[in-house]
Amino acid sequence: MWYSVDFYKLALNYQLVNLRKPKLMAWLYSIIKPLVSTHYSWGIYRNDNIYKLNHNGQVCYLRKALNDKFDKVLRRIYIDGTGGDAQKTYIYTPAENQTKYLGTLYIHNSLEFEDTGADFLVYVPEPIVDSQNFELRALIDFYKLGGKRYLIIEIEP
Repeated sequence: MWYSVDFYKLALNYQLVNLRKPKLMAWLYSIIKPLVSTHYSWGIYRNDNIYKLNHNGQVCYLRKALNDKFDKVLRRIYIDGTGGDAQKTYIYTPAENQTKYLGTLYIHNSLEFEDTGADFLVYVPEPIVDSQNFELRALIDFYKLGGKRYLIIEIEP
């Protein structure tokens, strides 16, 4: 490709044949070493940008990006695109004269309710959430669409 340049070979080819001595070539290679390292850094930066451009906020691409970054081997991170589905349960005071049945009461986060909740749920293993929570949120925020809300739910490994 046009961006793949071997600067050491280029320096060797542009050097006169009579001047291709070991000390002179070592000196020439030491001069072009910053150029080689800059070109290498640029190549890594280019590949990272191409990777970012190939992924977007769709569920399949977001899941792939999260698994590539945080769980390369087991790929346990998955996304539920339906959002929260919990029903609101109201507890009445005795003054309201309403029947109150607590039974099995689950306490939900405000994003888990179906009408005002998150737009999608991200299921992540607990060790990843504990150790890389900020990187996880930053990557999700980078790829998600504007205005979409999400909730990270820890799963047992």
